[in-house]
Order: sequence, then C-alpha cells, then structure tokens
Amino acid sequence: MQNRIEITTCVMKKDELHLKAESIEQQIEQIEDMKQVLADSDNMSFVYIVEVNEQFMYVGLSDNMWPHLKNVLQDDKKVFLEVNKQVVELTAMKEELTDLISNIEGNVNYGDDMVARVEEIFLDKKSR
Repeated sequence: MQNRIEITTCVMKKDELHLKAESIEQQIEQIEDMKQVLADSDNMSFVYIVEVNEQFMYVGLSDNMWPHLKNVLQDDKKVFLEVNKQVVELTAMKEELTDLISNIEGNVNYGDDMVARVEEIFLDKKSR
C-alpha cells in the first residue's frame, strides 16, 4: 500500500498504548483519525487509516504488534499514534479491531495464514 506509516515500537504509558512510527518525509500539519481498520493479508498486518494533511495514510500494524493490541482489547486501554512528534488517539481501534477479528475468524477469504495467525493471537486457537 502506498502512503504507509510503519509502526516500529509500542510503549505502554499508564493505561495507554502508544504506537511509535518511523518518521515520514512530509511535515505533518494536521493528522486526523479516520476510525477504520482493514486487513492486509499480503503483509500479515492490520492497517489503521488516518488522514495526514488531507491525504489518507495507512498505519501498518504487523503481526509482531498484535499481542500488544490483544492486551488493548482485554484491558480496555486507549491507543495513540506517535509520528513526527505528533500524537493522535486512534479512538475506534478497539471496536474496529474486534469487528475485523470476528470477520476473519474461519474466513478463508483472508487467506489461510492470516486466519491462522489472527486465531492464534487473538482467539488463543492453535494452528491446525
């Protein structure tokens, strides 16, 4: 996906998960939460959509970040994106991610590997 922001680390701060991204070249004048999460089966990741300077950007959440996202769902924590010294709350992360996981469970349209990985991490199911 073009216009992708990759999360490199995440840090727990009190009851908040802060997703820290690689710096992007463009200066951020405005960043807005678009409140949507999609599956990217080709890259074994989820993408959260934000708008940066009136342009859609895809925040890549690879499967190595998923255990942290599972904790967010279990412990009802807030999620924030940090990129180029800007911070924005991703207010729909829990609801959108919960719905997406529900849609992926057992659904081969997402690909066997994606389904198996989502079920393993979020639903504690062992691979078949």
